[in-house]
Amino acid sequence: MSQSIDQIFINAKQWILSLLSGRPDWVTTIASILLNIGALLGVFLTIFALISVLERKILGRMQNRYGPNRVGPFGLFQPIADGIKMLIKEDVVPARADKVVHFLAPILVAATAILTLGVIPYGRNMTPFAIDGGILFFFAVGSTTELAVFMAGWGSNNKFSMLGAMRAIAQMVSYELPLIITTLPVVMVTGALSPDAIVAAQGGYSFGILPHWFVTTPWGASAFILFFVSGLVESNRTPFDVPEGESEIVAGHMTEYSGFKYATFFLAEYFGMFAISGLAVTLFLGGWHAPIAVLEFIPSYAWFFLKLSALLFVYIWIRGTLPRTRVDQIMNFAWKFMLPMAFTCIIAAAVWHYQGRGLAGWLWSLAVITIVYLTLSLLLETKKKFAPRTYRFVE
Repeated sequence: MSQSIDQIFINAKQWILSLLSGRPDWVTTIASILLNIGALLGVFLTIFALISVLERKILGRMQNRYGPNRVGPFGLFQPIADGIKMLIKEDVVPARADKVVHFLAPILVAATAILTLGVIPYGRNMTPFAIDGGILFFFAVGSTTELAVFMAGWGSNNKFSMLGAMRAIAQMVSYELPLIITTLPVVMVTGALSPDAIVAAQGGYSFGILPHWFVTTPWGASAFILFFVSGLVESNRTPFDVPEGESEIVAGHMTEYSGFKYATFFLAEYFGMFAISGLAVTLFLGGWHAPIAVLEFIPSYAWFFLKLSALLFVYIWIRGTLPRTRVDQIMNFAWKFMLPMAFTCIIAAAVWHYQGRGLAGWLWSLAVITIVYLTLSLLLETKKKFAPRTYRFVE
């Protein structure tokens, strides 16, 4: 019974495709692709609508104020009202803007985010587009976001937009390096670039209660934290939302966008957040595997989306807790701390592997991570940088 529930969506797809039996193979192939795309968009557009209202409600709770509570029961119809508002707002394009580039930028950034969602395994046999180089595809497609951001800044013919785009690109390029490097230990240990193979390598339990997830190793926990922080930056989320610092630079590369084009950027930001969180679940949190053996009867896709929801909640929690950092602090943190620690994770993973992946490897891996972390802390002299500020000209 549990097996049939776990594979209910796979069986439903096979039943729909069986209705096309006798048709040419290309018809069945196209139908299969369209079903995958439709399911992917349907699920994540629904999650986007929910998270857009839940985030405001959670932030309202954290900040002891009201969230959306007027449109529909408990304010749950707020996403519908927001969508209608964005659709009917006037689409204003600057007179001297490059209208083609200005139009294509939000489409490209949204398409990039949607494509990255296609290679993530959402459950047992539930990868929309299973390819051997799925991790490589994820980062190759995701890197085009910088091009879309530059197109938005350049096509707007606005110096604020261009400056915001340059800041966004500098930030994203700086944090893409640790983001990619922290995936290398997982690829090295599993010997595969396929997300399905990486999830399969994290199957099994010690004593029935300790899962073989990579986050339970010192190098995996460190890489997961670095990956998560880099994902915050890539998603332009607080405290790293410098490109959209409205007190400094209006709305960054989105300054000259209105109506549904602005909503498309908003959608792409959340889809990017879903993709990064989904990849973090795949690489470090066991994918769709249950946390303990006795809970494996729960459908695999339920575990994946529970883990995804937990990470999304942390995104919101951080937004409601931390203030925006300065752009120089963000860049220093990337190059002076994140990048060395990302390379350290590779060395620690190699030590863990060649020590037999047992207790000795676990301890040696922890030692490598700890030594480098303490060394960086001393070299960067963080106490001096965060010393009490002296005001000399305010008496």
